[in-house]
Amino acid sequence: MRKRATNLIALAVLVIASTASAQTTSQTPAQTPTPGLVRVEFDEAVRRAIERNPTIAQAATAIAQAEGVLRQTRSAFRPTVGGLVTNVTIDGARGFSGGVTQPRDQVFFGAEVSMPILAAAQWATANQNRDQIDVSTKQAAEAREQIAFATAQAYLAVMAAHRQIEVEERALEVARLHENYAQKRLEGGAGSRLNQLRAAQEVSAEESQLEDVRLLLLRAQEALGVLMAESGPVDAISDPVLEIPERIVETEWMAARPDVRTQQSSIFAAERVVHDSWRDWLPTGTASFAPTYLTPSGLFQPSRTWLALISFRQSVYEGGGRRATKALRGLAVDQSKLELSLIEIRARSEVRTAQAALASRQKSLASARQSATLAHEVLRVTAAAYELGATTNIEVIDAQRSARDADTTARRTEDSELRARLDLLVALGRFPK
Repeated sequence: MRKRATNLIALAVLVIASTASAQTTSQTPAQTPTPGLVRVEFDEAVRRAIERNPTIAQAATAIAQAEGVLRQTRSAFRPTVGGLVTNVTIDGARGFSGGVTQPRDQVFFGAEVSMPILAAAQWATANQNRDQIDVSTKQAAEAREQIAFATAQAYLAVMAAHRQIEVEERALEVARLHENYAQKRLEGGAGSRLNQLRAAQEVSAEESQLEDVRLLLLRAQEALGVLMAESGPVDAISDPVLEIPERIVETEWMAARPDVRTQQSSIFAAERVVHDSWRDWLPTGTASFAPTYLTPSGLFQPSRTWLALISFRQSVYEGGGRRATKALRGLAVDQSKLELSLIEIRARSEVRTAQAALASRQKSLASARQSATLAHEVLRVTAAAYELGATTNIEVIDAQRSARDADTTARRTEDSELRARLDLLVALGRFPK
């Protein structure tokens, strides 16, 4: 009676453990913090990645570069001031009839102030460079979206690894309970050495799979740390809440996508260049003023003089180069518009695919959770039948594997459902917020 009571207790623990595994399939796994490991929530991980990732800094550098080009262009049609000092020493003074025409030592002071008074092409270039700042700003927003998306994927990979570790740990726990039960049956004379070896083999297999998943978790944590520009791996705390908008209107989400906005800015900038092509035919004009002071003055050289100059230059014939330039600019606009059409076509496809994927994953998740519940019920019944001698040890092991595989499928489907939500939010231009 004592042996049978021991067997019944071991069997009860085995069933309780498998049932607990089935009940926690849809829950976020409890994680044991690793000392010194940075742990963050989803929103915090995305925020830090956007703030610290070097790719974002590169995009900001592109904006600063565009602003520098604009300042450089503006300086071309602003006043310029220059000065000149010259000292001339000859072997002796020159002159006639007692007068000096060229002193032996003479210092010349000169200055010049000039500025363009007609520079239509340069003025147009300034506006065009201002458009490039807007394009660079839009490109920076697109880079932020890409970094945020990559960080979100890495975060979900960490959470998926944690869920799989929980599955493997519970499977290992069940396998060890079954091994202990088989060992007690063997010691009590009710079991066989073969059954005990099969149970021990299952424990070893579960331990190996658990180590593989732990390595997978470490790699995911390292990837998350790299994206967040941290000095080490980063752990995830809990699953994010990714809410899908109730209304999905193309005119709204299409305008919110960073790639569409970037391309629209590029088209606007290219169209401005084409529109400003007529300014290349306008004349250019420059005004300058140059006062001078000479000491000592000569007989024919006054001490103080000044010169004012206004000049215009008009190109009459340039061999057709400007017409060719305008034609090339028009082709650039057409190419940008074609690229926008391709982006919009891909965007519509991404949204449709993401919507279909999310609907499919939601159905699969419900089925996977139901399958896991049934698999653990099968394991419970099989273990009970094994105690009564109605089944064999092989059937119990098969039921254990089926339960573990069902848990794994449910966990992976949960991860797929979250990824489908993320993909849809990105396709709608709603991530990051």
